[in-house]
Amino acid sequence: MKSLVLKDLYNIGHNAKSMLFILVVLAVGLVPTSGAGGYMIMCAVLCSMMTVTTFTFDDMAGWTPYALVMPVTRREIVLAKYLVLAVFCTVGDLFGLAAGGVCGFVMGEYTVGPQAFAELAVLALAGWAVAFAMGSVAIPLVYRFGAERARVLLLVAFLIPAALCAAVYGLLWAAGVPVSEGMLTVLLCASPLLALVWGAAMYRVACGIFARAEC
Repeated sequence: MKSLVLKDLYNIGHNAKSMLFILVVLAVGLVPTSGAGGYMIMCAVLCSMMTVTTFTFDDMAGWTPYALVMPVTRREIVLAKYLVLAVFCTVGDLFGLAAGGVCGFVMGEYTVGPQAFAELAVLALAGWAVAFAMGSVAIPLVYRFGAERARVLLLVAFLIPAALCAAVYGLLWAAGVPVSEGMLTVLLCASPLLALVWGAAMYRVACGIFARAEC
């Protein structure tokens, strides 16, 4: 399992400089307009989408048919992709937290103190959850349609989790449950756990698709 994860990390390494450049440019454009929170989420989402690029590398090298004759199962191959996704989301989120936080303090959006650090931490948790939820949907799409066609469908990977969140909010509103600032903070802090549950469901879907695929 470790070797499967390292394989994708090594393959994506040469894209690190270009991704870093993109994230720095986005910091200049997004933080002044969308704030540090929006930038953190964007960093995590962009890095999570690099998981799709690892599928492209696998296709170019003809790696999947070769892997299936090795002593690894299809479930392990899929699980490795989700572990790589978690790594990409974490790296993007931490970079967004560092860069967005620094820019936020410099621009006066935040003042140095425990409250500002707590708010940034909550936003970082939410950003990781959004990125992981999107990436969790993208992986089954790649197994079903291929890396190139799945890129066109990545919007679906955003719309499905967003629609579920909107549905939950609508149910709470219809039930007369007020969504206070404290409740919103609790939900944001719990969002990574919810994203992991969603990812586990998408993992089962991806395993089912990959099990029927001919390689």
